Amino acid sequence: MKLLLVLGAICLVAALVLVLRPRWVAAVPAYAGLVLMHLSYYIAVPTVTFIFWGIATLITVGLFYLSPSGEPDGHSSSNLYVGFTAMAGGMLGILLAPRILVLGVILGAAMGQLAYSRTPAGRWMLSPSSLFWRYFAAKCLPAIVAISIVCISIMGIVIK
Repeated sequence: MKLLLVLGAICLVAALVLVLRPRWVAAVPAYAGLVLMHLSYYIAVPTVTFIFWGIATLITVGLFYLSPSGEPDGHSSSNLYVGFTAMAGGMLGILLAPRILVLGVILGAAMGQLAYSRTPAGRWMLSPSSLFWRYFAAKCLPAIVAISIVCISIMGIVIK
C-alpha cells in the first residue's frame, strides 16, 4: 500500500510540473494520483468525486487536442502565471474552508491570466475581450481541473 501512496504522490507532482510546463494534459496524472492515493487507503474519496473529476479530466483531454498549441506570440510564460496563482488559490481555499477549494483555484487562475494580460508578452489578450475568455477556456480550465484534483488529494492527506 505504501507503493501506491508513493506512486500517487509522484503522479501529483508530475501533474503540477505539467501545469507549469505543459507538454501533455496535466489532469490525467493528477486523476491517476488521486486514484492511487485512494487505492492506498490513505485518503477516502467518495464515488461522486471520482465520477465528476473523471468527466472533467476527459473534457480537458478533449480541450487539449482541440486547442492550438502555444500562444500567438510564441511565449509560454502565461502557464507560470496561471499555474502559480491557481496553486496559491487552492492552498488558500484549503486553509479557509475545504468547500471553497475549487473556487479558490478558479479565482487564482483568473487572477493569473489577468496579471499575464497586463504584461508586454500578454498584451494581445486584453481582459474584456472575447479572446480573453476563449483563452481562459482553452488554457486555464485544464490547469483548474489538474490543480483542483491535486488540492483535493492534499486536503485528504491533511484531514487524515
